[in-house]
Amino acid sequence: MRRKTSRLLRGIALLSTLALGATACGGSDDDSAGKAVSASDIQAALKKGGTVTVWSWEPTLKTVAADFQKKYPKVKINLVSERSGDKHYTALSNAISAEKGVPDVAQVEYFAVSQYALTKGLSDLAPFGADKLASKYTPGPWNAVSEDKAVYGLPMDSGPMAMFYNKKVFDKHKIAVPTTWDEYVDAARALHKADPKVYIANDAGDAGFTTSMLWQAGSRPYQVDGTNVKIDFADAGAKKYTDTWQKLIDEKLVSPINGWTDDWYKGLGDGTIATLTSGAWMPANFVTGVPNAAGDWRAAPMPAWAKGEKASAENGGSSLTLPSLGKNKELAYAFVEYANSGDGVQTRVKQGAFPATTAELQSSEFQSTKFEYFGGQEANKIFADSAANVADDWSYLPFQQYANSIFNDTVGKAYVSGTKLSDGLKSWQDASVKYGEEQGFTVEK
Repeated sequence: MRRKTSRLLRGIALLSTLALGATACGGSDDDSAGKAVSASDIQAALKKGGTVTVWSWEPTLKTVAADFQKKYPKVKINLVSERSGDKHYTALSNAISAEKGVPDVAQVEYFAVSQYALTKGLSDLAPFGADKLASKYTPGPWNAVSEDKAVYGLPMDSGPMAMFYNKKVFDKHKIAVPTTWDEYVDAARALHKADPKVYIANDAGDAGFTTSMLWQAGSRPYQVDGTNVKIDFADAGAKKYTDTWQKLIDEKLVSPINGWTDDWYKGLGDGTIATLTSGAWMPANFVTGVPNAAGDWRAAPMPAWAKGEKASAENGGSSLTLPSLGKNKELAYAFVEYANSGDGVQTRVKQGAFPATTAELQSSEFQSTKFEYFGGQEANKIFADSAANVADDWSYLPFQQYANSIFNDTVGKAYVSGTKLSDGLKSWQDASVKYGEEQGFTVEK
């Protein structure tokens, strides 16, 4: 999975309907909206057939769609996959606003689900039986798609975090692989002292990475109850993160290279970037983007904030949803459940997707998979353990897309000036509060 939380909407305005009195995008031509849909209703729809339009950039869905059509020959899956990132959300928001051309199924990343749900842009899947599937998924992804009794999508993948490290570099300089963030700072100093060209990581400021770090540290900056929102980056968890990461910034121990650039791939390949803390979807990107370093890298648990702690966090991941204005709801739901809860899950895992389903994560076949790139390491054991230790009480803002788009103008200043990271978070908080109030939210800070 090559989706990254750094690929967020940059400067794109939210739906005009986020002015909270609007109801235009809440309508649907489906008379069954809100009513219970039985398994026999879905089977009848599959027997009758029809076309389901799916907007998704996820490459493994191509095979899943083909398999689904073979199983249900009267159903055609029209997979539209040429858009991703901001273009995907721009098109989806515009279609909902215009009430025209809305897909039947749309891929939506976890951070964006609440926005579309709040503006009534997504169908509640509980009437289809989705609420009975909670136990199939790990806590982080399920929490992202559900609210109270409503379910706004089925998790497609997940990004439990791990630390990928260049074993060759650590061995060369005889430096122990860090298991806590304090040890991480010490290792950063030792690596850079041993070779000034080597940095323990790159970090030019990234909203997704920052929120994941806060999540793991126990910070809960966002509290959301409908249109009532609290934003506070001054809790103890946030302080743990800023105090530690400020040392790396002040001592120039992290490379200022932006992620997903040619220089970044080069740094991962030549050992000048020695670790990468990211989601479990990352291995495929090492294989394709850093082939020359095969055998050098390994996976390890995400460093803990205190010795012995196992708390982790999610980074990335997305769901398949049914936009409220989409058609063929029974067929659309049948495809989503097949792809994210049924036979399609194994198809996707075999093609390299990282699952959000506990059965796959806990299976011996999955956990014993050897990663040739990581020297034959059974890395899925680390990723599965991380997934099981993600706290399920994290919330994103219902305007997280906008908040992330202004990250570089607020927190990002700590990486390019004398601004302290804690002050940058306060600026991010203030700007997010201001925007939320302008959009009609009641915001506490």
